[in-house]
Amino acid sequence: MRFSRRLIVTRVATATAAVLLGTLKSASPFATEASPTEHLIEIQRFKFVPDILSVRPGDTVTWINRDIAPHTATAADKSWDTGDIKKGDRKSVLVTNGFTAAYFCRFHPVMRATLPFKR
Repeated sequence: MRFSRRLIVTRVATATAAVLLGTLKSASPFATEASPTEHLIEIQRFKFVPDILSVRPGDTVTWINRDIAPHTATAADKSWDTGDIKKGDRKSVLVTNGFTAAYFCRFHPVMRATLPFKR
């Protein structure tokens, strides 16, 4: 079977356009749903780093303890808690609607941070 040059150019152009449109569609600033994200917060020198981190429902927040002392990440209203996080350990929490943003360490109450919702 023999293809004409015109047919080949048309098919290549069509395929290229389809790929480009798919790429543009996925990068659209008007997308309504963002994919869930996993965020990492390090505990070091008796601080949560970062101490303010914007999240969305469906995101997962993971704390890793880089200090010698154990810590927790506990909601200000105690609605969620990682439990004890020992040196080198990680603990995670799933962000849900109604999630309490302000949190602290039960062992060291001066350690405070927030997880506000992204707008």
